[in-house]
Amino acid sequence: MTAPALNLAGSAPVTATPGLSVRGLTVTYRNGHTALRDAAFTLPTGSITGLLGVNGGGKSTMFKAIMGFVRPSAGEVKILGLPAAQALKRNLVAYVPQAEEVDWTFPVLVEDVVMMGRFGHMGFFRRARPADRAAVSAALARVGMEAFRLRQIGELSGGQRKRVFLARALAQEARVVLLDEPFTGVDVQTEAAIISLLKELRAEGRVMLVATHDLAAVPGFCDRIVLVRGTVLAEGPTAEVFTRGNLEDTFGGALRNLAFAADTPLKAGARG
Repeated sequence: MTAPALNLAGSAPVTATPGLSVRGLTVTYRNGHTALRDAAFTLPTGSITGLLGVNGGGKSTMFKAIMGFVRPSAGEVKILGLPAAQALKRNLVAYVPQAEEVDWTFPVLVEDVVMMGRFGHMGFFRRARPADRAAVSAALARVGMEAFRLRQIGELSGGQRKRVFLARALAQEARVVLLDEPFTGVDVQTEAAIISLLKELRAEGRVMLVATHDLAAVPGFCDRIVLVRGTVLAEGPTAEVFTRGNLEDTFGGALRNLAFAADTPLKAGARG
């Protein structure tokens, strides 16, 4: 698939406060393995950023640290100027997981999955109000899944499931959305629909951090790139960071095995 040319004309104006800021982030697991060391990057509001790296290079750990699933050994994460813990309590961050992280045999309706995004807006007893039901309906309509609201999530295709979890993030009204491999197992039409939605959210001033191996698609929708291999090797505007030298440093010999079109425009620029 030939990637469209990079076009940042639709980017929303950024504010002085970064949407997501990671500084000196180090994560060491109990077995002694350090998955991330001194990682740092900053994402503006109204942006889509590609998080790129080899499997085991620290992308999933980065997401876990931002979401508070693991405690960093050092460093800090700030979301819209707030410490991550405060931002998470305010439901400012949503996470769209990989398919492998979800038990699709668990009996739950599509509308109930999306309603989970409203839990932070409900009271102690988590009783859905009319506003919550309206938010769920609006989110499902926006991703084209309203007709499936009473279907079991396990009955849907891979692409439909991705749309449902995107709807959950929309219902949550999150300002920062983390997406882990959203294009894996989906067809071309679904990928295009997801990218179109991400661009709409960018225009609304939201922040999207997208982990993907589909390098051919990256220049067509990502404003910025963060390259990870145990730390952040490079980060910045796509036009500056998405170079063959940087990608070879990040992926090494694995680069040829990724979804990467031969005619994808790349600069041969210097590394770093």
